Amino acid sequence: MSAEQLTERLRAARTGEDLDPLIGAIPYARFLGLRAEVHGEELRLQMPYAEPLIGDSSIPALHGGTVGALLESTAIFTVLWSTQTPELPKTVTLTVDYLRSGRAVDTWAAARITKRGRRIVIAQAEAWQADRDKPIATANLHFLLRPFERA
Repeated sequence: MSAEQLTERLRAARTGEDLDPLIGAIPYARFLGLRAEVHGEELRLQMPYAEPLIGDSSIPALHGGTVGALLESTAIFTVLWSTQTPELPKTVTLTVDYLRSGRAVDTWAAARITKRGRRIVIAQAEAWQADRDKPIATANLHFLLRPFERA
């Protein structure tokens, strides 16, 4: 996808509060089945349960990589959606704390920006299933903002 196409999808997402076309442009986000919802000032991503997302079929439990990808994607889309930056965030660090097994049900995630500098954005994300007060994983992320043409 070109920088112009990404910019146009991002502009449409910001004005219409619909990130699905932007999410659909990312192959792994499509594989995870991610869907975006806006709740007040908060962007949430939903990862609907699907059999290929299971890592341990004996429990069954979601694969940790899918949960980590959900957290990272949520933070990236939150940065893109909530700021007016024309820059594409690049992950510098991602630390995930897995708190409990992700069951074979839908999973949601939300992120918040804790600090935004000229070049660095720091965010926190959490993923939960039935009860937001019982997250299955949390993440701390640092992003480098770089112009699209250099990304």
